Order: sequence, then C-alpha cells, then structure tokens
Amino acid sequence: MTFWDFNRLLTSRLMTWAMTSTILGLILSAFGSFGRGLGSQFVGWAIVNAAIAFFGGRSSENKFTALGDQAYDPALQAEEARKLRRLLWINFGLDVLYMWGGWRLMTRKGAGGRTRGTGLGIILQGLFLFVFDGVHARQVPERFTHKDEIA
Repeated sequence: MTFWDFNRLLTSRLMTWAMTSTILGLILSAFGSFGRGLGSQFVGWAIVNAAIAFFGGRSSENKFTALGDQAYDPALQAEEARKLRRLLWINFGLDVLYMWGGWRLMTRKGAGGRTRGTGLGIILQGLFLFVFDGVHARQVPERFTHKDEIA
C-alpha cells in the first residue's frame, strides 16, 4: 500500500461518516428540542468533516499528481506519513477537549432539552473522532510500496 492509497482510504471513511452523520442528524432533529440539539450537532460536525475530507483529499491528490513518479519514493511517503500521524494524534487530543466541553454543556445547571441534546451531540461526535483519529494514527503504515513493487 502506498501512503497515497492510505490517505484516500482515510478521507473516504471520513466522508462516509459525514454523510451518515448528516442523515442521522436530520432524523434526530424531528424528535423535540433535545433531538434538535442533538441533530444540529450531527449535521454541523458532518459539514466540517465533509469539508476536511474533500479539501484534504483534493490537496493530497494535487500533491500526488505534482510529484509524478517521485510520489512513490519510500522516503517521501514516510515523511508524509509522519506528518499525517502527527496530525491525527494532535486531533486525538483535541477530541478529548470536545467531549469535555460537551459534557460541561450537557450537565450545566438549568440546561434545557436543546442544550442537553447539543452537549450530548458534541460528546458523541467527539467520541467518534477520538476513535477514528486514534485508530487511523495507529494504522498509518510504516513501510510503503515503491513504484516498482506495484503490480
């Protein structure tokens, strides 16, 4: 597997989650103020995740094209992988802060149904990203395929 293949897989998975989250959010929004708060977070985070997947994937593809055959250099792929792994681990840490913020919002004294739903939505989206970022940070390959090895 090349770094570029892994990156395509990663952005595809994030886009799939964004589409799933949008559908769930729209459904949840039909269930009272709590559901509207929860659903609004699912849709809002889906928009951000879709933008990250789209623009991140597009940027990576542009770089891959611009590099030509050099894109298959194992050292270059390893450097790209190091940068991606670092970004995923940083996001992994930020995900904890999102969940903490959602918890604070959800448990705030006097919070109404919509506020509690919003807080839970932030927690659930943060939890998904926590797992997503952690799993993918660990899965970034250490060794990459050289162009001559691709069948």
